[in-house]
Parts: sequence; structure tokens; C-alpha cells
Amino acid sequence: MASQIHYVRQTSRTTPVRVRPEDKKARAKKALWSLTIAIAVPLTLTLFIIFKFGAGKRYRAITDKPFWFPPLWLIHLASIGSSFSMSLAAWLVWVDRGFHLDSNALPLYISQISLSTVWDPLELVMGAVWFGFLFCLLHFGVLFACYLSFRKVNPFARDLVKPCLIWSAFLALVSYKLLTL
Repeated sequence: MASQIHYVRQTSRTTPVRVRPEDKKARAKKALWSLTIAIAVPLTLTLFIIFKFGAGKRYRAITDKPFWFPPLWLIHLASIGSSFSMSLAAWLVWVDRGFHLDSNALPLYISQISLSTVWDPLELVMGAVWFGFLFCLLHFGVLFACYLSFRKVNPFARDLVKPCLIWSAFLALVSYKLLTL
């Protein structure tokens, strides 16, 4: 039994702490469960918005769209990918206790989730192009603030935010072009 006990030094204490293999398994299960929840909740919200408001009849009705406008299925697929990527980045920040170190990180992430779900119904379903454009610009700003906040905690989380920034900037261009059509 004594051979199965591993000693690990904590940074906050000078005395060693015993860690048993059973504790490692329990922590791994807890981490996997928290990862599942962290990804499933925003992803489910995004999928609900897509299935509830995803028809985009007004977007499809525009006949003189430029060639670089994405099809509706690509917008939805990229939104799902962006939601997954941001969820994983936020979980990595949470694991590294980044939400405790930076008091702005959690409200920024929650704002990002809210803004990312609002754009699709505003712009594509209701046709509120001005509001959609403003929300898209605000979403880009909040994503950039998340990027700045996450990079202090975890470099991989920072890198996961970059594609979301690019997608948000592209959606801002699409929204701007819809204003001029």
C-alpha cells in the first residue's frame, strides 16, 4: 500500500502532500465531467438557436449577394465550431484558475456567448441589419477582450480564440455588405 502513494510538492506549501492513484482517477473523472458540461451548455444553446431560427428566409431571399457570401449551412456550421472553440478555451482558462485571477474573464465569456447567439436571429431571420451589424461589432470587441484576458492565463486558450475572431470579423463584413444591399 505504501508503494502506491506518490508524493507531490505543492507550490503553496513546503510539506509534501500524498496523492493516491484513486485520487488521480477521481480528479480525472471530475475534470472530464467539467469539460463535458463546459462544452455542452454553449453548444446546446447554439444548436437550439440554429434549429429555432435557422431558416434564414430573408437571407436566402437576397438575390444579388456577392460571390463571397457564405451559404446558410456554412454560417451555422462555423457558429457551431466557434462555440466549441470558445467553450474549450474558456474551460482551459477555468482549469488554470483564470476566472479567479482575472475578474473580467468570466463576464466577458458570458457576454460573448450571449452576443454570438443573438446575431443569427437578428440578422438572418428578422432582417434587422443595423442591429445585427452593431451586435456583430460588439461581439468582435468582446471576443478581442476575451483574447486579451485568456492569453494571460493559457497560451493554447488564446490560440483557440483566434479563429473565432476571424469568423466574427468576416461576419462583420457580411453584415456591413448587407447594409449596402
